[in-house]
Amino acid sequence: MDRRSFFKSGAIAAGAAAAPALSSAMPWPSPSDAGFKPIPRRKLGKTGEELSILGLGGIVITNSTQAVANNTVAQAHAAGINYVDVAPSYGDAQQLLGPALKPYRDKFFLACKTGKRDKAEAAEALDNSLKLLETDHVDLYQHHAVTTVEDVKRIMGPGGAQEAFEAGRKAGKIRYLGFSAHSEEAALALLDHFDFDTVLFPINFVLTSQKNFGPRVIARVHEKGAGMLAIKAMAKSKWPAGMDKAQKPNPKEWYEPCSLPEQAALALRWTLSQRITAAIPPGDERYFPLAMYVAQNFQPITPEEEKHLIASAADATPIFPHA
Repeated sequence: MDRRSFFKSGAIAAGAAAAPALSSAMPWPSPSDAGFKPIPRRKLGKTGEELSILGLGGIVITNSTQAVANNTVAQAHAAGINYVDVAPSYGDAQQLLGPALKPYRDKFFLACKTGKRDKAEAAEALDNSLKLLETDHVDLYQHHAVTTVEDVKRIMGPGGAQEAFEAGRKAGKIRYLGFSAHSEEAALALLDHFDFDTVLFPINFVLTSQKNFGPRVIARVHEKGAGMLAIKAMAKSKWPAGMDKAQKPNPKEWYEPCSLPEQAALALRWTLSQRITAAIPPGDERYFPLAMYVAQNFQPITPEEEKHLIASAADATPIFPHA
């Protein structure tokens, strides 16, 4: 099935259906099915790991049932996804992921995060995540949503969270160390302080085309030999001022995502065409089946498609004002 046919098919209608029906509505083909193509993988910096170009973001299963969480993880595994990312701030995602990942724990590269900036609090957060995720280690532990130089100073200073990260790695609770950042300034400062294994950063067509936000970080990450991971690939714009949560059609998203299906698919293809290892799609469950299809059938975005995509968001407001 080509992309145009897929967009017109019932698969997209199912992908855009209500969240509770998602997993049962989108059974994923297994490797034994004719024509099955697993989602491709790329190297993760100098770690020696290879990750699927699409990850499963834990927020996708937030506020679902254990059965839906189990089915979503099973679908991801069947599609060839081996990278999952979660954080304590994602509601009940850790509690749901723990049992769901259990049959596949050695098949997934499990990444977790903490927003705690002090050593004691970060160490406690790590142990709590390990308990909820029902595992004795995470493959990647990340400082979450680092935005300011003050954040960096707290993390890297005496008694900062970085000390807990390094102690956790020494104790075998963590394999690799990384961070996610929401500003270039913070990302570059952290990279100057320590040889992190990975960086999780917004790589988004609106931010790059309007603010030139991202290329400096990508270049520095590759210079350091770290792994480049992407968030916000399918983000489009800030919600209009004054819109409350009840009015938002995507309640899990603090930003307006790209419209389904064509703009969202092009946006993800744009991000996957950059020098990254993998991307995490939005938490809105309706985007995950489309993201799996795009990743499974990935083709680099063409110059004409890129021009069309950028023009389609000319009136978008970049989601990070400090970009």
